[in-house]
Amino acid sequence: MQRTAAVVLALGGAWTLALAPAVAETHTIVMENMRFTPDTLTLRRGDSVVWRNDDLVPHTASAAKVFDSGSIEPGKSWSTVLRKAGSVPYVCTFHPGMKATLTVE
Repeated sequence: MQRTAAVVLALGGAWTLALAPAVAETHTIVMENMRFTPDTLTLRRGDSVVWRNDDLVPHTASAAKVFDSGSIEPGKSWSTVLRKAGSVPYVCTFHPGMKATLTVE
């Protein structure tokens, strides 16, 4: 289900409310200094999330049964689109102390 934006149109002196699909957003999470920044992020179903590795070592972004980036090498990125609402905790499987959460509305 995509977000919608209300658009008001004037037709022959009458005002009409129309619903136009909203544009999905792209959110970037940076992996640097052995952490995800931001470590909490709220987004909407259909939005894209990009993980960019600005660290010196490989990382992953892995959420059980939701997504798994595999190894993201330094200077590289990986993205996914989240379509299901809920709280999604994720971790770097190489560095389990790196934890973060997405909230999908």
